[in-house]
Amino acid sequence: MEKTYQYIYFFENYSTGKAIQVNDFSELSDSFQNLELDVSRPTIVIVGGASKISKEEMNHLQKFFLKVIAPLAESLDAVVVDGGTDAGIMRLIGQAHTKIRATFPLIGVAAIGTVHLPDTPNYNPDSAPLEPNHTHFLLVPGSNWGDECPWISRTANILSEGYSSVTLVINGGEITWQDILYSIEAKRPIITLEGSGRTADKLAAAVRGEFFDERTSKIIAEGDVQAINIRHSVRKFKKILTEILARKN
Repeated sequence: MEKTYQYIYFFENYSTGKAIQVNDFSELSDSFQNLELDVSRPTIVIVGGASKISKEEMNHLQKFFLKVIAPLAESLDAVVVDGGTDAGIMRLIGQAHTKIRATFPLIGVAAIGTVHLPDTPNYNPDSAPLEPNHTHFLLVPGSNWGDECPWISRTANILSEGYSSVTLVINGGEITWQDILYSIEAKRPIITLEGSGRTADKLAAAVRGEFFDERTSKIIAEGDVQAINIRHSVRKFKKILTEILARKN
């Protein structure tokens, strides 16, 4: 059974986020009610790089989140779902949310054994702090990175009921491939942002027919995947994202 939500206080920026621990997929809908989250709204899932984004890529992505992704999410009255830790693309969307004074819910879904909460001991040497600009957190079962992947997808499915959702692939490593496969299983459209590095660029090459392996072949065959170059096609990205999220299911 889920635990009643708590406020997490982040001393570094004097912010608070609501958090709730869930143990079963069947608890998700009630968890959203307890967190005072409205369901049935357009949903953006952000998956990708945490700790291995190059400095050059990080600088470019910081501007892209601040000038493009966060303002778009706000204008579309969307909810954004990611992994919730204070690293990589999750840090970038969190910082952008605060800098533009956004009001959209920013929900981090993290396996409880992989994060350390303020004032709570965690003896996992690989654990990470939660990103302090997120508005809500779902703490789910697991102690390994990647345990959160099915929960991120299920969360987006429920939040977007009656509306559309989309997955943005930005940079990323091995775990990002898991996120992509869960999005395909959920029949969620995927936009991979070419120019952001690593997994996203490899998937973009597969979309163009320039890269093949068993994994990417399955993704291209079964998924609705588009590749957009974030350095040259910002207008196209805005148009496609808006069109996808304008659909009603």
